[in-house]
Amino acid sequence: MTTGLAAQHTTRAARWIDILLRQFPDLLDELAPGRPGASARSRTPLAPAALQALAERDRAEQADALHNEQHGIAPLGASAAPVRLHVSDAIRDITDGVVELEEAVREKLHLGRAARATVPERLRRIAALLDEVAAGHPVLARHVLDECRRMARRCGRALGDSETLVRVSGRCPWCDSVSLRAFPAWRTVLCVNPGCRCTDDDCACATNPAHRHSWAETAWAQLAAESGADADEISSLVDDSDDVEAA
Repeated sequence: MTTGLAAQHTTRAARWIDILLRQFPDLLDELAPGRPGASARSRTPLAPAALQALAERDRAEQADALHNEQHGIAPLGASAAPVRLHVSDAIRDITDGVVELEEAVREKLHLGRAARATVPERLRRIAALLDEVAAGHPVLARHVLDECRRMARRCGRALGDSETLVRVSGRCPWCDSVSLRAFPAWRTVLCVNPGCRCTDDDCACATNPAHRHSWAETAWAQLAAESGADADEISSLVDDSDDVEAA
């Protein structure tokens, strides 16, 4: 990997950081809708202990709701638990991910441990170090891109954003249909043919009708050889989807 490619990675990472900076406050709003006097810009992010308490409360509410449903007991009112739970899980995942990413970057750059800060402050500090990452740490540059993209997309999904599938050329090695699609969020290719079934013992498509056989990025070369697709083309399609989404 060249320094030029590392710079491309950090440039794209910067765009994902910008998206995350804009959307993360909205995620906090979703966790506590209607909080008096609160706004996306002014609210102080909840501490990990508070997030954990909310998640535990949400799980308890969901368990009660399931018990009532199974026993024919009608709810007395609407519950926000199903919404809050996936939001609180996303906030905790992103918070932990940003902390770990900043620690990894600072360790690689020999900068010492970072001071405690909010998620947006940590993201800005990571963004300020991207030039140093691009200058001499190509593997780290790719890691920063992957993590920033993952967290921004996790945030977007929690806020209700949809993910676009990208068509891949070639035929599925299992069902021979032109049904291969790339899922950019997970950098995975899957077969969308509802009738496709494989013989892979580790794949659940044979027993779960909702499951689809998929190929992770590490298997794209093998998929290309078996399907007539091109591994570089798959990577380019996914990367181009990143550029469009982050624009």
